[in-house]
Amino acid sequence: MLRTYADVRKALSSGDTVMSILQGYLSAIQANNDLNAFLEVFEESAKEKAALVDEKIKNGTAGRLAGMVIGLKDNLCYKGHVVSASSKILEGFESLFTGTAVERLLNEDAIIIGRLNCDEFAMGSSNENSAFGPVLNAVNRKMVPGGSSGGSATAVAAGLCTATLGSDTGGSIRQPASFTGTYGLKPTYGRISRHGLIAYASSFDQIGPFTNNIDDSALLLEVMSGEDDYDSTVSSKPVENYSEISEVKKQRVAIIKEGYEMDGNDPEIKLAMDKVIKGLKEQGHEVDLVSFPYLDYMVPTYYVLTTAEASSNLSRFDGVHYGHRSETAKGVEETYKKSRSEGFGPEVQRRIMAGTFVLSHGYYDAYYTKGQKVRRVIQNKTKEIFNNYDMIVLPTTPTTAFELDVVSDPIAMYLQDIYTVHANLSGNPAISLPMGKHSNGLPFGIQVIGDFFKEKEMLNFSRQLEKIEINE
Repeated sequence: MLRTYADVRKALSSGDTVMSILQGYLSAIQANNDLNAFLEVFEESAKEKAALVDEKIKNGTAGRLAGMVIGLKDNLCYKGHVVSASSKILEGFESLFTGTAVERLLNEDAIIIGRLNCDEFAMGSSNENSAFGPVLNAVNRKMVPGGSSGGSATAVAAGLCTATLGSDTGGSIRQPASFTGTYGLKPTYGRISRHGLIAYASSFDQIGPFTNNIDDSALLLEVMSGEDDYDSTVSSKPVENYSEISEVKKQRVAIIKEGYEMDGNDPEIKLAMDKVIKGLKEQGHEVDLVSFPYLDYMVPTYYVLTTAEASSNLSRFDGVHYGHRSETAKGVEETYKKSRSEGFGPEVQRRIMAGTFVLSHGYYDAYYTKGQKVRRVIQNKTKEIFNNYDMIVLPTTPTTAFELDVVSDPIAMYLQDIYTVHANLSGNPAISLPMGKHSNGLPFGIQVIGDFFKEKEMLNFSRQLEKIEINE
């Protein structure tokens, strides 16, 4: 099984073709159909591209990702292919263009193998909100893979492709990475263009990769990053050589005290954190517990602001322009109401309603304006920590993956984001690394948050961090 790009390159140098590598992945997808990870396999276009890349390899003109087979979360646009955000409202919609991040991968000769199941419009923490059924965790099929990028995470964990892309609005890359034992990277807000990503909450969303090692995460980040005329929020900062491994000097590491001491942490995850702290000190890093008194405010602030943005962003899906239109509706108003009621699932409806409420006259200042003020306080406090420290380390999730159908309480589900929303509210880069295996047999991750646009330092520090032995 080719789990990393190094495996792919080794296979190619041993005489394998990109076509045979692709065929291996297609067989694996078929054999693991029960995971419900792929909504659609782009077999025809993938084979066309594979044949083209094989030619380029022969001619010595192949790009940096030649032979890397990548799956896309079903909210990323790829010209001539269906994209639905795992929702009935976008039934039959075919993308008219390719998003910037995807375009950059294709330009370096990556093969796009298909679109992956996710929570509808990226709203959820278990991948049970998809209109096309839940995704199963490849590590244990009784468990959820996390959300919203659950299909992307489980596809990488099961070896159905070399890497995948997800989107992270409040932890939708890092939480599933923790639950599936994979690497999930959320870059600094504005590092990768969002052009071609179906919006959930525009000031939070970021595209990032799922991989089976840090090297592949770094390489994909390097290829996808950089300014883009189609996205005015993208940074014009030069893209560093993220895939270059450099020596890590002694780092000042902050451990969020409130997260470390939280009662809801699984005892084994708490014990792993203790081993991480000990290991970092043995490596020569300076490690301190640092107070971040806003932990309890982060999830409510996140949901006030993201639902407001979702209410605005999702108003374009109205049953008139494209996608699902109610067959029983008469007149304009009824077309809007019925199409949206039939097209959107319960969680998306819940968040649109909540967002419309917080933006409504009489509540705007009480909720939305106040939420923005709290976000600024969180950003300032995070900046203050990075004035004194190089990295923040905390668990990715308080527990391992939970069983399918167990969490039907939306509030309990929202609390899954307790450690991941921080980096989205502040805009910092963050990565989840698979750090250990619980006695229940499930993996769990540890999270590193870096300073703005310090992805290179964060990745090199993560390489040090993963040397620490958790399961001795």
